[in-house]
Amino acid sequence: MVLGSWFLVLGVGVVSPQVFAKGPKPLKAVAVLQDAEGKKVGTAKFAEVPGGVRMKLTVSKLALGRHGIHIHETGTCKGPDFKSAGGHFNPAHKQHGLHNRKGAHAGDLPNLVANAKGKAKITIMMDHVVLGEGKNSLLGPGGTAVVVHEKADDEKTDPSGNSGTRIACGVIEK
Repeated sequence: MVLGSWFLVLGVGVVSPQVFAKGPKPLKAVAVLQDAEGKKVGTAKFAEVPGGVRMKLTVSKLALGRHGIHIHETGTCKGPDFKSAGGHFNPAHKQHGLHNRKGAHAGDLPNLVANAKGKAKITIMMDHVVLGEGKNSLLGPGGTAVVVHEKADDEKTDPSGNSGTRIACGVIEK
């Protein structure tokens, strides 16, 4: 009986470092969104979680209503038009739109809805992107950017959902 107790104590001593060891820290990134005049209007926080990347976006100084938001293929945000951010992030070469039968760009996201005070918040789970290595990485060579558009994305028209002018942009950075 004493011998059995001794082995139990040794077993706990061997297992406990693994039980209490912390795993690797989740990968994170952030984008500070600026308007065409270079003024900060919001932030997007990214975290790699099981199943993909979670983005928490807050934006202010928007017109009331729905606005398209997308991840764009280049990590550059030169105002006033933000065309430097390139097209939508699309490593799988799909067509635009969350409701497109042929698939969506990895950077296609649901519309953002601004309230009467011009503020909007949204949390989105993106299952086609990563923050680590690979062609679907938001932090890959050249980087990527979050772009807010003046109008709602119709979620089907290629290449950009008729979402209008780019009104805010933020480079996604580690």
